[in-house]
Amino acid sequence: MKLKSTFILFGIAAICIACATNPFTGKKTMALVPNSQLFPMAFAQYDQFLTENKVITGTKDAEMIKRVGQKIAVAAERWLNANGHQGYLKDYKWEYNLVEDKTVNAWCMPGGKIVFYTGILPIAENEAGVAAIMGHEVAHALANHGQQRMSAGYLQAGIAIAGNVAIKDEQSRNAFNQYYGVGSQVLGILPFSRSHETESDNIGIYLMAIAGYEPTEAAELWKRMKARSGGQSPPEFLSTHPSNDTRINHLTHWAPKARAEAAKFGVTTFRK
Repeated sequence: MKLKSTFILFGIAAICIACATNPFTGKKTMALVPNSQLFPMAFAQYDQFLTENKVITGTKDAEMIKRVGQKIAVAAERWLNANGHQGYLKDYKWEYNLVEDKTVNAWCMPGGKIVFYTGILPIAENEAGVAAIMGHEVAHALANHGQQRMSAGYLQAGIAIAGNVAIKDEQSRNAFNQYYGVGSQVLGILPFSRSHETESDNIGIYLMAIAGYEPTEAAELWKRMKARSGGQSPPEFLSTHPSNDTRINHLTHWAPKARAEAAKFGVTTFRK
């Protein structure tokens, strides 16, 4: 029993100590895997991905992805420097690649490694649409969402292991595994994921505005996403993402604030 108690207390202490600070919200976040370990892992996975997929180079679309990515990265650095976070991006290795794939998706790995699939370009429709996507994906990396998701996964698994060790009765242990598996997803991991998506939408629209892109285009992007899905989506509480309508409402509300934030950096005209 003493060993179990010691293990639990050690785990709690480790979680309390292993924290990072989100520069955009000021909130403490879980960081059970430090960026010094996470970034090299992400960079290696990114390089491997590029060798296994068709990277498009030299086209107008490929050049646009790089151009928008560089503008968003500069916008992020300007904001961070202006808000007392100089050097925050020192370990980032920005890279922007367009990959031939019909999947409607884009992503940014921890440390700034970005991929756009060709399948998302028709939905983006214009450069400002690409900037809305880019800002959102970059925001995931800047806010350490990958680090937090990995940490949450470790925590979820750790609690499951602790429960199985502590519960001796097989029937009770089976019940714990059944209800914990579902409950930790619906009440823990899924809301956690949705909060990350909302946070990235918020940060991303500010970044695209500071980069000189029309922030109202972010809501227009999600209107096109909604039209593509035919309005069909799972209930929000069972999804990793907020509903399309929730995102559209949030982005519409944030657009004037993003314009005002951009004005602080001397940006008063916006490209669509």
